[in-house]
Amino acid sequence: MAFDFSVEPEFQVDLDWIDQFVREEVEPIDALFPGHGLMYDKQNEASQKLVRPLQQRVRERGLWALHLPPNLGGTGLGNVKLGLVNEILGRSSFAPSVFGCQAPDSGNAEIIAHYGTDAQRAEYLQPLLDGKISSTYAMTEPQGGADPMNFTCAAVRDGEQWVINGQKWFASNYKYASFIIAMVITDPTVAVHRGASMILIPKGTPGMNLIRSVGLSDDRPGEGSHGYLQFTDCRVPFDNLLGEVGGGFKIAQTRLGGGRLHHAMRTVAVCKKAIDMMGERIVSRKTKGAPLADQQSVRHAFADSWIQLEQFRLQVLHAAWQCDQHGYDKSREYIAGIKVATPKVTMDIAYRALQLHGALGTTNEMPFGQMLLGGVALGLADGPTEVHKDNLARKVLKSYRPSKDELFPDGHLVSRRAAAREKFGDLVEAELGGW
Repeated sequence: MAFDFSVEPEFQVDLDWIDQFVREEVEPIDALFPGHGLMYDKQNEASQKLVRPLQQRVRERGLWALHLPPNLGGTGLGNVKLGLVNEILGRSSFAPSVFGCQAPDSGNAEIIAHYGTDAQRAEYLQPLLDGKISSTYAMTEPQGGADPMNFTCAAVRDGEQWVINGQKWFASNYKYASFIIAMVITDPTVAVHRGASMILIPKGTPGMNLIRSVGLSDDRPGEGSHGYLQFTDCRVPFDNLLGEVGGGFKIAQTRLGGGRLHHAMRTVAVCKKAIDMMGERIVSRKTKGAPLADQQSVRHAFADSWIQLEQFRLQVLHAAWQCDQHGYDKSREYIAGIKVATPKVTMDIAYRALQLHGALGTTNEMPFGQMLLGGVALGLADGPTEVHKDNLARKVLKSYRPSKDELFPDGHLVSRRAAAREKFGDLVEAELGGW
């Protein structure tokens, strides 16, 4: 089967424009507004004053919300081309917002588009697509992490309302969200894949309260944008249900497949940025009268990083191609593979880049600490790495069968040689002799 990741000349023109636009217009905004979360704050006039005109230029170019199908204002690019775009956007924390494809808003938009009613699309989807609001996806829980079998946050129907009780953990960017999509248990008597549902909950709904905002390890104490939420008799209309009752697990799989792919696509950009900074450093910095690049161990570190990224990039593009050809559901092993590879390649390359920058690399004057932490987080986001390794192995192992011989594997050379001699008989006997 042939694989071809090349694009039409017309689309390459767009990629070249995106590359220059992000480098010259968007990345400077990152320098002005460092840290976590501010790209989600649509009410911050200082940052939005710079972002909104850039968003308009992206719209005029026809490159807004490229992850969406044409009927929702996207272009229906497909995952391979979207991957090539994200290899650029991933360099900048603000770029996805400028191009209308910021996670988790992009994933939330997709599932509302697929499973929402007309009223839900008008109230929640359109402002999200217009870049006017941000949203949150609330799935994990403090006692169960990302394992839905341990979820206890439940919604019970009371007439034409849902009554929600329980807690949600690490509702990313809740601080800036206008609404959340919560995965809740609506039937505890059946398996979770049939008993969980997704419900839209507007910010400010009585009974939904913030226990505290959780920050990442490089945030200052008391700061953070990830919500630890308490639901106490929180009531929303029954019509706030997304899709069918009991359909939450199916919706989650639809959302997470594309999300994992997009994380990997943007990681290519992060790693390329680290390698570029590494390359610049080692040809510039001198030690013992010669550039760092003259040291064999330094060149090996650079080569290892380059090779690792090339392998990862091709793996991501191949997974994207598989999804384009067969859909997310039939490409699970490829998605799981890049999910497992993403944190490792990020941490390996970021660490080498940090080390080759010396003490400077450990400071908040360089981005390597955030890159490393980002790699750690990607090993947990959308499901722990270990779960995906296990699922991948289970899926791939279904194609294998036990060896025919009880004592020796099918690859046993003595057994294979005997079978070959029996097959070819006298044709090769003279040449082989007693071998």
